[in-house]
Amino acid sequence: MRLCVIPARGGSKRIPRKNIKLFHGKPIVAYSIEAAQRSGCFDKIIVSTDDQEIADVAEEYGAEVPFLRPEELANDHAGTLPVIKHAIEWFEEFESKSSEVCCLYATAPFLQAGSIKQAYKQLQVTQADYCFSVTSFAFPIQRAIKITQHQRIEMFYPEHSNTRSQDLEEAYHDAGQFYWGKAEAFKQLKPLFSENASPFLLPRHLVQDIDTQEDWLRAEMMYQVHKQSGLFE
Repeated sequence: MRLCVIPARGGSKRIPRKNIKLFHGKPIVAYSIEAAQRSGCFDKIIVSTDDQEIADVAEEYGAEVPFLRPEELANDHAGTLPVIKHAIEWFEEFESKSSEVCCLYATAPFLQAGSIKQAYKQLQVTQADYCFSVTSFAFPIQRAIKITQHQRIEMFYPEHSNTRSQDLEEAYHDAGQFYWGKAEAFKQLKPLFSENASPFLLPRHLVQDIDTQEDWLRAEMMYQVHKQSGLFE
């Protein structure tokens, strides 16, 4: 069985009720559910939540909510891997065993069904334990600066103060959309950011982390532009 797990706990603090907050007219979690449905990759699409209201919204848009997540996996410190492991083991106990699993984040309105399908193929071809979305930093991380407690500037890497940007190695970060993986890798809690994983590269214009109100506003503006350009239906 290929399982899709969308983690969506109810305790978001920086953006209250973030996972079901309306984004261009519908709850933001609906975008991930619908992308999973359009991809045709999954035998089961579930939302892992501790919140009944989120569960009701998820079911309204076609996802299953076969359990409510236990409290110890629904606090501010609960990591993604244990949440996925819990879902896999629940299905093994009560329904059927999973072969591959994809974790989709609930706040990823730019997620494309085609990316989910292509990343699944990449997981198979590379024989990696994981394949997840990444994108490049817009600015060389070697030239990053920090503001000191005295309101002065320091470089994180002063040895690159005179290095040309084009001579610096490009760096990438987690795009925060999805993690494909072998079920056994998730169960063993193998680290994602390691040689276990194959990167699925996304263009920066399809990536926006949504953790703050400013992020949310930026994402809404980006989505509107993409929709007007015909990129999104």
